[in-house]
Amino acid sequence: MILTLALVFLAFNLSGTLRPWDPAVAAENPGGARVPANDAAALELKRQQLAEKEAALKAKEEALNRLSAQLDARVIELNAAKKGIEASLAAKKKQDDERYKKMIKIYKGLKAEQAGALLNKLDDKMVIEMLNQMDQKTAVKLIPFINQPRVLEWTRLNLGGK
Repeated sequence: MILTLALVFLAFNLSGTLRPWDPAVAAENPGGARVPANDAAALELKRQQLAEKEAALKAKEEALNRLSAQLDARVIELNAAKKGIEASLAAKKKQDDERYKKMIKIYKGLKAEQAGALLNKLDDKMVIEMLNQMDQKTAVKLIPFINQPRVLEWTRLNLGGK
């Protein structure tokens, strides 16, 4: 009986179907089970497909990283432009405020009747802005000489429509 088992074992080893001590066979088939030739080819094909998919995913990931870097650079560029625009607007506002202050000084130097007559010839928005920047004493002197609808509009805007 032992002799028969030894002969069967030897026959399997010589045929190459079962070689558990062979490292190449053990690496391909860690369980030591017999793998038909079709399954080995299918596994190799599957491995190649997975490697191709992995390479494609890696290429897509690299492309996404490049696009992300481009977007980050664009955001930085846009933020710098935004800061430049904000600085320009602040400078313009400061310049406009200085002009309004000069004009207010001029109107303040005039007699109230003359200043009121000139203000009545300006558009409503400009008159309201000038009244907003005037000190209280000057505004009080000019109000009787400014068109009353403008004064009422200025009052409504300052009180928030209440």
